[in-house]
Amino acid sequence: MIKDIKNALAELSIPEKAAFLPKFFKTGKGEYGEGDLFLGVKVPDQRAVAKEFYAKISLPEIGELLSSQYHEHRLTALFMLISKFEKTKNTSLKDQIALFYLNNLKGINNWDLVDSSCYKILGRYAFENQKEDLLIVLSESEDLWHKRIAVVSTMHYLKKSNFELTKKIVLRNLSHSHDLMHKANGWLLREMGNKNETELIDFLNAHYKKMPRTSLRYAIEKLDENVRQDYLKGKI
Repeated sequence: MIKDIKNALAELSIPEKAAFLPKFFKTGKGEYGEGDLFLGVKVPDQRAVAKEFYAKISLPEIGELLSSQYHEHRLTALFMLISKFEKTKNTSLKDQIALFYLNNLKGINNWDLVDSSCYKILGRYAFENQKEDLLIVLSESEDLWHKRIAVVSTMHYLKKSNFELTKKIVLRNLSHSHDLMHKANGWLLREMGNKNETELIDFLNAHYKKMPRTSLRYAIEKLDENVRQDYLKGKI
């Protein structure tokens, strides 16, 4: 099974894309994606491979793919894991998949891997089982990706018009040093505003002067231009 999936992805490899992606995902020494390797497979092609194999692959086999050095192996593994989680009605299996996700965070180590999977699995699981502490614990980790998983997972809460957990986790890492957290925090605040602009405005009025500029710009992106300028100029 593993060999078949790797062969399927290898056949879809685009050399020019494989050469470009290491720069896009910052894989140089000291960068956030240091050491990551790429086959150069388009995301829609990875989704197609995942669709073909997800029903047949086991969790241990997905774990093997998640430990691969190749980015596309890990992302395809996550696409398969999402499908397993979303398509089963077996609560025991959902428990297993959520625990599996938490036990394999080492392989979920770049922003696209985090953003495409965490709210669909861990966020939904925490919401449906009132297990917000899973996300709070991750938000307190020293690991950048754990923190990003925590805040992006609250996307599922926002979709259900539940805003408090997003605000709580954003505030826990509002002053984080990394730009990837500034972007994630701002993105989730913007999504909160898309659901309820009053919630966003209230949050901004209380905290915007302490927010990193990137977070603020992301958060206010969809607001009226005059309001945006007032926040950027500190007039509110």
